[in-house]
Amino acid sequence: MDREKIMEQNKRYWNEHADFWFGTTALPEYGVNFVTEDELHFFQDVAGKKVLEICCGSGHSLKYLGDRRAAELWGLDISHTQLDHAEEYLRQNGYHAKLLCASMEESTDIPTDYFDYVYSIYGIGWTTDLQGTFRKIASYLKRNGIFIFSWHHTLNYCVSWSCEERHIVEDDKLIFTRSYFDESYFKMPVHDSEIILCNRKISTYINALADAGFVIERMVEQNDKETMENLEDGSTKARKGRMCPISMCFKARKR
Repeated sequence: MDREKIMEQNKRYWNEHADFWFGTTALPEYGVNFVTEDELHFFQDVAGKKVLEICCGSGHSLKYLGDRRAAELWGLDISHTQLDHAEEYLRQNGYHAKLLCASMEESTDIPTDYFDYVYSIYGIGWTTDLQGTFRKIASYLKRNGIFIFSWHHTLNYCVSWSCEERHIVEDDKLIFTRSYFDESYFKMPVHDSEIILCNRKISTYINALADAGFVIERMVEQNDKETMENLEDGSTKARKGRMCPISMCFKARKR
């Protein structure tokens, strides 16, 4: 698929549906049914630090770090509607952030060798150029700066959420509906629209980080305690969540 067409279609989706996602999947949450920053402590002490969020959405994660006395708040997002929401939300909470409307793949006015933290909460997977995006992020960070990102776990897309066409959990066995090795783009209907994503192998993320000059400090793929221990919930979604990771999160340091 053509990268420009993919970005344009996904951008249109976010401009039209930003209201629906306002405030969802934001720090201290890293993802769906996933352990939180309160447990992981990936950011440690951000007081006086400069932070940049890739795919900043409605600004809730920026506020979270602002509440912890980050010195500078920067956000990048492809959707002008998302940035309008973020600007208003941060203003109402007494914060000002430098917000840029661009794709993560583009060259922008973001300063290089400047940030202590660059992070993305459920945003990186939207990129059409993973390696190029990681190299840009590395350029934004100071030496020893930290890059944190979360996304859907790769296996989450290999075992479909939908059980309309077939039962995906049978006798406590999962049925794969997509090859783990298939990294081609696919279309997914969401609301009254359609988005385009690529399901990348975990090794693809790891190797791209290494090639961009990062050292991985932690990789977490742990569903939260409630998901793992709520045996009374017998729904397909809950049973899958007890057997398969739903989200994943990386913490890496720039060499």
